[in-house]
Amino acid sequence: MIRFGLRLAVAGGREALTRLIVIAAAVAVGSGLLLTTLAGVNAVNSQLTRYASMYPNASTGDADPLWWSTRQDYFHGEQIIRIDVAATGSTAPTPVGIPTTPGPGEYYASPAFRELLADHPADQLGDRYPGRDLGTVGPAALTSPDTLLVIAGGAPDQVAKLPAAKQVTSVGDTPALPETTVNLILGVVAGGLLFPVLIFIGTATRLSAARREQRFAAMRLVGATPRQISMVAAVEAAAAAVAGTAVGFGLFYAFRDPLAAIPFTGMPFFPSDMSLGVLDVLLVALGVPAGAALAAQVSLRRVRISPLGVTRRVTPRAPRAYRLIPALLGVAVLFFAIGFKPETSDGQAAVFLPGLLLIMAGLVFAGPWLTMVGARVMARYANRPATLIAARRLADNPKAGFRAISGIMLALFVTSVAVGVITTIVVNRGPAPTGSTDAGTVTTVFDEKVPSVPDTLFAELRAITGVRSATAIREAPDINSGGEGGVIACADLPNAYGRCAQGATVIEVPMGLSRWRESASSATEWRAASITLDELQRLPVVSMVVGTDGSAAAVERTRTVLEVAFPTFWVGPNVPGDFESDFANTLRGWEQLANVVIIASLALGGCSLAVSVIGGLTERRRPFSLLRLSGAPVRVLRRVVALESAVPMLAVAAVAIGMGLLAAHLFLRAQMGYTLVAPQLGFYVIVVVGLAACLGVIASTLPLLERITGPETARSE
Repeated sequence: MIRFGLRLAVAGGREALTRLIVIAAAVAVGSGLLLTTLAGVNAVNSQLTRYASMYPNASTGDADPLWWSTRQDYFHGEQIIRIDVAATGSTAPTPVGIPTTPGPGEYYASPAFRELLADHPADQLGDRYPGRDLGTVGPAALTSPDTLLVIAGGAPDQVAKLPAAKQVTSVGDTPALPETTVNLILGVVAGGLLFPVLIFIGTATRLSAARREQRFAAMRLVGATPRQISMVAAVEAAAAAVAGTAVGFGLFYAFRDPLAAIPFTGMPFFPSDMSLGVLDVLLVALGVPAGAALAAQVSLRRVRISPLGVTRRVTPRAPRAYRLIPALLGVAVLFFAIGFKPETSDGQAAVFLPGLLLIMAGLVFAGPWLTMVGARVMARYANRPATLIAARRLADNPKAGFRAISGIMLALFVTSVAVGVITTIVVNRGPAPTGSTDAGTVTTVFDEKVPSVPDTLFAELRAITGVRSATAIREAPDINSGGEGGVIACADLPNAYGRCAQGATVIEVPMGLSRWRESASSATEWRAASITLDELQRLPVVSMVVGTDGSAAAVERTRTVLEVAFPTFWVGPNVPGDFESDFANTLRGWEQLANVVIIASLALGGCSLAVSVIGGLTERRRPFSLLRLSGAPVRVLRRVVALESAVPMLAVAAVAIGMGLLAAHLFLRAQMGYTLVAPQLGFYVIVVVGLAACLGVIASTLPLLERITGPETARSE
């Protein structure tokens, strides 16, 4: 029967060959996207593993220890990772990506950072890293081709004083961070794309099986057993799936390099990171053909009932409203979390994850009921024959009507949650507004207390074009009792950062002259401190705040001067918004990935709908032919097909987006106390354009209706 099935698939005439090519093409697209998704997950894990190698855990062993300190610097809003190392002996480990550990006054730099050094004046960047350039950091230590990384050498006693300094005896074995959170994000995003891929593949193979039901029923009438019919169907479907899967592998490797260059997560991948493991290859190479064979067998269950099973149509039982229960339970869980959020991250995950998963599963489970309700509403208000026929068709079998668009519902829900959360966080934690006082403020907080700041440093800072003020903040005596954290003389307070309380000579101020998440303002009044000017001078300096005009040159020259003046005490001289900007860029990368999921899922959904439409036409070509013979115009039949495909898709899209934004709002309220900020216009444009493309794909199948519903189709022989 295997040889017979292959012969029917390959040598069954022009129609069989066309069917084989169409199914193979559908499977090729689906398996190619499936491979890209799996490779993307592997690429992100590779990025995280190399990122973790920049932050090794303190360790002990037989080797000489290596002093290690990782700090963050910024340039034009981009993060620079600076690693200071010092070997204490000949057996000390070597950092990943370089041949030898640099000594004092030596450094290695990543390719992107070397280009940055060459393109900008030394007083803005290069002077921060004096010494001899030993060469380039290799890809093994870089999360991305665009990573800005410098590995600088120093003396052991010097590196030991740096922030977060530690001794390590092994490098490169730190687990990827943060494993649980990132795997969750990737799993949800990958699921949002994989589900429509599998729906697409399953729909394509079901089309093939549906077109052959009558032929298989005839084979049953001449003596074929159900087992033989199942074998033939499985062989035919698997043959097309095997060919399509092979083409899918070819498409993946042909487009792997361009795909790796797209910054899905905020930074591009190395092409080698977009790799496939043995399990990934086996999963696709064996799973897709097996799934296609299974889908074909499931779709032929009517033929296996009896030789005349194809002609016996039984209306399925209508879905019930209890299908809404899982989704409602998920919403209730998220509502519960607003008032009863667990303190630990594990406890929060135990609340939020089941809630989101319940909503996702509930939407798919409730989909047929929602389709049925929509069809009944459409039938009630129908004023044209096409609308009534389409509504009755959907109400008769809502499961079949929902099946092809279930992937769209899940993908739109997942991406709506992601985009809603990301947009809200970016708005609430974004960089300082351009032109504001905060955007031109450079602050360095000392890791250790500095007794005093030399006058020459103030003179050097004020000599920089664009610098307006330079202030040293001293440690407040009541720093641990709820004060602002710092104190300065009232005469040293720049006008842009507020004014002193009436009669004050020493005032309490924050470390950066503006409170966290509050913009600096000349209207702010700082309260008097309970110390005298003489007592103030004896307090250690805890931070330096330099006000500039906000120009890039002034900000970067100020950073350089501060880093050179305090090579061991500083913790990232930064503008309020550097970290937030970098964080926002990372989130925008995830948002871009969510947009990719939307586009891909809608494209797959449109193709699945097109295949479903074609399958439905072949199943109903005789009834449609009889309608044409009775006088129904072709345009009415086309309107029927379009309505029963487009209406559920649009309704499902609206429900999925609404539920996604509701879930995002509940999560934000419970986790961060934020109110949902509506996604930007671009999100809605992508959804509308994607849905329009789906409608276009569906419309492209309608010309088939006239060709397959001619008068000869209605003949009974």
